[in-house]
Amino acid sequence: MANTMKINGLTVEIHDEKNVLELIRKVGIEMPTLCYQPSLSIYGACRLCMVETSRGSLDAACSMAPRAGMEIYTNTRRLRKYRKGILELLMANHDRDCTACEKNGNCKLQELCYLYGLRDIRFQNLAPNPEEDRSSPSIIRNAHKCILCGACVRMCDEIQGVGAIYYTGRSSKVKITTAFDHPLAESPCVGCGQCASVCPTGAITIRNDIGRIWRALDDKDSVVSVQVAPAVRVAIGKELGLGNDNDAMGRTVAALRALGFDEVYDTSTTADLTVLEEANEFLQKVQSGDTKMPLFTSCCPGWIQYAEKKYPELLPYISTCRSPMQMFASILHETHKNGEKKHFHVAVMPCTAKKFEAKRPEYQLDGQDPVDAVITTKELIDMIRGSGIVFKELVPEAVDMPFSLATGAGVIFGVTGGVTEAVLRYVSTDKSKTALDAIAYTGVRGLEGVKETTIPFGEGELKIAIVSGLGNTGKLIEKIKNGDVHYDFVEVMACPGGCINGAGQPYHDKPKTVENRSKALYGADKMFSLRSSEMNPVMNELYEGVLKGKVHELLHVHYGHKE
Repeated sequence: MANTMKINGLTVEIHDEKNVLELIRKVGIEMPTLCYQPSLSIYGACRLCMVETSRGSLDAACSMAPRAGMEIYTNTRRLRKYRKGILELLMANHDRDCTACEKNGNCKLQELCYLYGLRDIRFQNLAPNPEEDRSSPSIIRNAHKCILCGACVRMCDEIQGVGAIYYTGRSSKVKITTAFDHPLAESPCVGCGQCASVCPTGAITIRNDIGRIWRALDDKDSVVSVQVAPAVRVAIGKELGLGNDNDAMGRTVAALRALGFDEVYDTSTTADLTVLEEANEFLQKVQSGDTKMPLFTSCCPGWIQYAEKKYPELLPYISTCRSPMQMFASILHETHKNGEKKHFHVAVMPCTAKKFEAKRPEYQLDGQDPVDAVITTKELIDMIRGSGIVFKELVPEAVDMPFSLATGAGVIFGVTGGVTEAVLRYVSTDKSKTALDAIAYTGVRGLEGVKETTIPFGEGELKIAIVSGLGNTGKLIEKIKNGDVHYDFVEVMACPGGCINGAGQPYHDKPKTVENRSKALYGADKMFSLRSSEMNPVMNELYEGVLKGKVHELLHVHYGHKE
């Protein structure tokens, strides 16, 4: 018998699909799911993807392996009634204040209730009052909007290796919470927000700081500046009508000016600054003969928290460089501190952990936080939509002087391997286009969780590891500690694939989206005439100007141990 099965009477070939759900979607049928995530293990909790077999039995498509000769149906009267009943039971124990929910309009549960015509709930609402945990500066949890799909638990455990949340209780008392029901801020949570990115409801959402931004923009006695992270440019356009993940930085700048921001900058500029500082720190470490442990990068705040909470012994080996966001904020703080008006600085980031980083006391200058507020790409999208700005009709604009120049090396910071490639461009003695392009083929590119490369250095060589996703990071660190592997430099990003896949980016559940964003960033790099960070003339101006005598104070930081 040929390796085929029938779906709604249609004969379909079976290839390497791991479950029937994949095969169903492959033929163009969108099956409803709430607990299924392609990157996570199969849980089969929501039961919405049930199919009816030719024998009349019901099975979950996500946990059923395709078999030759199988015949299933996806949309029978029995299945429609079954799914509607499940949704009604979920809503019976759900906070139904949908119009005030952060996920309103982007909630999978809400979408399915609409699709299946669920207008009346026969059961008493058993969760009338919110039960919120607002202790984290990055994310907010509302237990009464949780449907126990387990996506957040699996993401935190399987992909990130943090294990900050899990199931507790039995029967009707089951809930997802932290150990001993402590506030999230007192748990191992690192604020990466990947749990929020897979939550199908409003049970875990990103803390919204839009209100603070509007108040600052309305204050006539304030100068409001904003910086935009490299990864934002390749995720914002598709959501606002451009139809692709291409570079939309020019329109983003125009939109920010239309919103009322006085100064608009590109964080890629201080990504160049980070390359110079971090590369020099790395070279000093290598030349000193300190090869016991590698130098770990410091740009990712989720990784920093992870190291503080799980591997505090590694803190001396993490670069002392501030993140590009904090470097830019420090420079702007210095240039505005004697101004006639108050200075309010905003950072648009793809990352939820940046909200925590902005509040870290280690970064304060003159007793103030250099970054007053962090908003995510999704929050900026909401601001643009709420203002009635038609993004696709905007004419692209350039960022403001005097920090208006960046290089391609700074732009690729948003993808895993980008920091390493930027550093390699800097230390390369051959700055020709051919030589810089050749670095891309040394193993630094690609969305794999762990990558390795070896480059010649002096009379020897340097071993470099690139890791994204904290689960991968933990495994790599254990190998380093056990002496199984040795590296001179390790780039770490908390989110799988890097900042392009940060939890503050527009939601997606397709690996192709991350791949497209990666390609778009590398495409943007190609459009820069300057490809290596030291070529940026702004760097010399900064070192001879605002940074003179203050390099360590404004560009570096030291972290303490966290119990």
